[in-house]
Amino acid sequence: MTDIMSREIQLVSRPNGMPTAANFAIATTKLEPLQEGQVLVRNLYMSVDPYMRGRMSDRKSYVPPFALGKPLDGGAVGEVIESHAKEFKQGDVVISSLGWREYFIAAPKALHLVSPDIQPLSVYLGALGMTGMTAWAGLNLVEVKDGDVIFISGAAGAVGSIAGQLAKLRGCRVIGTAGSAEKVKFLQEECGFDIAFNYKTAPIIEQLNQAVPDGIDVYFDNVGGETLEAALSVLRTYGRIIACGGISGYNEESPQAGPSNLFNMITKRLTMKGLIVSDFLDLQDKFEQEVGSYFRDGKLKNKETVVVGIDQAVSAFIGLFAGKNIGKMVVKLD
Repeated sequence: MTDIMSREIQLVSRPNGMPTAANFAIATTKLEPLQEGQVLVRNLYMSVDPYMRGRMSDRKSYVPPFALGKPLDGGAVGEVIESHAKEFKQGDVVISSLGWREYFIAAPKALHLVSPDIQPLSVYLGALGMTGMTAWAGLNLVEVKDGDVIFISGAAGAVGSIAGQLAKLRGCRVIGTAGSAEKVKFLQEECGFDIAFNYKTAPIIEQLNQAVPDGIDVYFDNVGGETLEAALSVLRTYGRIIACGGISGYNEESPQAGPSNLFNMITKRLTMKGLIVSDFLDLQDKFEQEVGSYFRDGKLKNKETVVVGIDQAVSAFIGLFAGKNIGKMVVKLD
């Protein structure tokens, strides 16, 4: 193996509120010689995701915070350049959590082999990746079934757009919110949502009451805040909530106030379940088989917003909080 220099994105300071470019730096490192049992991978695509914002703060959570002066972690699709491990060979396509860098060396257990026949390969970060699996696992978590009326917030994002399509395939009536007319059109015309509306044009509760006067059975929460409060008002008795995310509060410097109508959890006998996709990794093969078949058959669409170059990764990440993505935001490494 000749000397390989790899650029990587490091966290150099912890954000206060909205992250800025000053919180990050691009560093160049020289890879160590490849050892027996190791694999050299060149990343082709990397993922930027809202959950990463939580790991930039130095507080206890379900995963450790990112270390300062070290490369960030995140989903990536790469190609094996050289292998000293029997499990992989040169040219294999793999997914890993070692994004935010151009090259890396890892043990086989850090890699998951995928088929190069499915294109684009970035789909393994979207519909067939952890965001797609989050959507699939969330629907299973509260047993979403034929005939359910489901409301999805952040519906034009990576998770929401897949959750809506999968719910339609189960026979549900699907309602979604998004932040622009373009995104509303995407939900209705490409994802097949029955109803979609722009939460910026009128109060969410008013638009929900108009869209579903008889209420909803399930709320897939990617936003929290005002949208969660509205959902608590329109959920039917014995309704279910999938607590997947709360992007409206990720950059708040102090905690948001909770819903004023939380007592509805009691009076309506609601169920609310938290969702962390890593709890479902033992079902990854089942997910890939089921959702992969939908994708191959053209029943599931994978929408992407693609930026090019590792030097654009930080702006792509920050853009998530300004709603600059439709579907999955990915970075193509050049």
